[in-house]
Amino acid sequence: MTTSTTHDTPADDIPQALSIVPITGLPEIVPGDDLAGMLAASVELQPNDILVVTQKIVSKAEGQVVEIDTTDPRGHKAIVEDESVRILRRRGDLIISETKHGFVCANAGVDLSNVQDGHAVLLPIDSDRSARRIRDVVRAVQGVEVGVIISDTFGRPWRRGVTDVAIGSAGIGPILDLRGTNDALGRELQVTEVAVVDELAAAADLVMGKSAGYPAAVVRGIPANWFRTGSVVDEIVRDPSEDLFR
Repeated sequence: MTTSTTHDTPADDIPQALSIVPITGLPEIVPGDDLAGMLAASVELQPNDILVVTQKIVSKAEGQVVEIDTTDPRGHKAIVEDESVRILRRRGDLIISETKHGFVCANAGVDLSNVQDGHAVLLPIDSDRSARRIRDVVRAVQGVEVGVIISDTFGRPWRRGVTDVAIGSAGIGPILDLRGTNDALGRELQVTEVAVVDELAAAADLVMGKSAGYPAAVVRGIPANWFRTGSVVDEIVRDPSEDLFR
């Protein structure tokens, strides 16, 4: 997938073209696998690439897999409640809750898809830390500095359909703060903060797909000034005091 944008005066913070390529050849990940090493061995990366990795394989490698009672259709609901710090809404079998990380999502991120029967996959304990480990291993193995995003599929209020968002990152700033810069007509932007890690996660999902079996992808063409330290949990998750809907 390649996208491009033309500007009369190219800006340092606008990518001129992006390429997004899925990583193929990874085996089925099981608890205890050295996922970071496997990724580093699977693709040759370039400086300032972004490696987008799905939460599912990160959780599996880290052992965030639990057994559920297959004879009870609601057997995983107790796990959902254990993984939640607050239940916000219930409708039938659906629970909207806040996780220990601060994410508001369906069923606390507990996932039954693409996992062996009788098991459920939980979110990583610390997805930012997971991303840092992958980045560190890539640096050690390949000698290049890259950004890493851990992605997961979320629904959105008021809109149908799901999209991937970032639940962890390393080496790339989660937010591109455009406040104080000017728009195309010269007006100063007052509130514009772009969640670039979410946009990159969603873009990468277009080539990974929900059933294609590609659990990671490389995004190339990111402006150098997007690369910095930062935390998805600290920067993306809105503080409840600023949240109009909780």
